[in-house]
Amino acid sequence: MARRSARRSPSSSAPLTLTAELPVGPVPISTGTAEVVRDPDFPQRVTLHVNGVPSSSLDLSDPGFLDFEYMQQMAAFVALLPPGPLKVLHLGAAGSAFARHVEHERPGSRQLGVDLDARLLELVREWFALPRSPLLRLRADDAGRALASARDESYDVVVRDVFAGDRTPAHLVGTGFAAEAHRVLRPGGVLLVNCADKPPLTTARREVASLAQAFGPDAASSGRLAAVAEPAILKGRRYGNLVLAAVRELPKSPPPPRHDPTGHDTVRRDGEPHNAPQGAAEARAGHDDDVVRPDLREARLGRALRTLAVPATLLVGDDATAFAGTAAPLETAAP
Repeated sequence: MARRSARRSPSSSAPLTLTAELPVGPVPISTGTAEVVRDPDFPQRVTLHVNGVPSSSLDLSDPGFLDFEYMQQMAAFVALLPPGPLKVLHLGAAGSAFARHVEHERPGSRQLGVDLDARLLELVREWFALPRSPLLRLRADDAGRALASARDESYDVVVRDVFAGDRTPAHLVGTGFAAEAHRVLRPGGVLLVNCADKPPLTTARREVASLAQAFGPDAASSGRLAAVAEPAILKGRRYGNLVLAAVRELPKSPPPPRHDPTGHDTVRRDGEPHNAPQGAAEARAGHDDDVVRPDLREARLGRALRTLAVPATLLVGDDATAFAGTAAPLETAAP
């Protein structure tokens, strides 16, 4: 179960933004029931419960608000990416709180939220002021099938936040899932995983080992692999959520341009035809010389995580390697 951060006063005095009256009590959905529960202290804040489990928390007057601690941690990773709109795939949409936050912080982003429950997606569109398509598209589908159908190098961020009860479905963990996520990420893109585990964190350690295998042997040493959680969770004192992050490596330098017999370039250095319209190269991720890979060892990331309302510890580099220890990757097939 996701934990909330420390209670704090609303950051906005704007009026509540609703697209429909909120229901009272459970409402039938495709997979069970959904219920919107208002915060008794801050009525503009609501929590969406799916089959009795808190799944999303939103402030109806503040689209940038994130209540769940693991989402605040994920946001710190997204802040490392270069400025501007992002293309984001959310595996596990629920109330789309994180997608709403991304659009608030990076207007113009293109996002796809995937959830197995078609009726739930219809209802959250009615209940909450979510970004409209094409800014945020919602698709009823299995998360693994949606990931498998995504094009190579098509997303800046992939978020895995899918649970069946208190576990992530088996086809969305391990080396198969990690390899597919690596495939669809653009160079420099980041995978963010919400991993719920209990002491001694065996699943989390094996997931980190799986990410290391899929994202390359130097993923940890080059600052492309990390785990984050509250100190009490990392010390094995209680069950809780860990955020695991992996960054796709940058491509090697492109080959020099090819020449035809007349001496004119037939292919530009970026791989586009010589007569391709301006901007075509920039639309192809990974071929722009200006692509920047976030380094998870950056001091600002650790500082941002330590200064959250509930401070979190960042394990990166040698610490990430030590966390995985001798844990074996979870060998799984692609979703």
